[in-house]
Amino acid sequence: MMKVGITGGIGSGKSTVCRLFAQRGIAVYDSDREAKRLMAEDPSLRAGITARFGVEAYAEGVLNRSYLAGRVFSDPQALADLNALVHPAVVADFAAWAERQSGPYVVLESAILFEAGLEHAVDRTVAVLAPLELRLSRTCRRDGCDEEAVRRRMAAQMDDDTLRDRADYAVVNIFEADLEPTVAELDRRFTLESRQRS
Repeated sequence: MMKVGITGGIGSGKSTVCRLFAQRGIAVYDSDREAKRLMAEDPSLRAGITARFGVEAYAEGVLNRSYLAGRVFSDPQALADLNALVHPAVVADFAAWAERQSGPYVVLESAILFEAGLEHAVDRTVAVLAPLELRLSRTCRRDGCDEEAVRRRMAAQMDDDTLRDRADYAVVNIFEADLEPTVAELDRRFTLESRQRS
């Protein structure tokens, strides 16, 4: 099963691109959502998080997100330690999930595809890009947050030039109407490549 990783900074529209692939019948794995599920449910991951961050990481058996966020977002080493626990679990879960899917290929959606080393779990990568001001306005409108908070989140992510250089394909998302033909062309390419591989 061929695997395609799709990434992009906050407000770039990567989820919209993934939705368009899903509408074409392609299975999409949302790594952010699945990471949260694994942190809540996977026994070995829970044990690792508890060993590193203490029993407070789970309040009455439920993942204590605010406690964990407070620990990792002010401490780069703590964040690195959490990622070292979570990312391998996501890679293993994605691989098992992909085996259960049908179709020519599957999509892995991840905001931190390259930062997390997840590009090694896929065969092709797609970066979704958009102008900074457009990403700002989209995110503020969607999340109802202030511009400064969004800028801080953006500063912690890979910039578009780096993403463009590292990805196999780049999709510029300014007008959503233009995305459909772009996704259709990528779908055609990935389907063809998948057939050539098998």
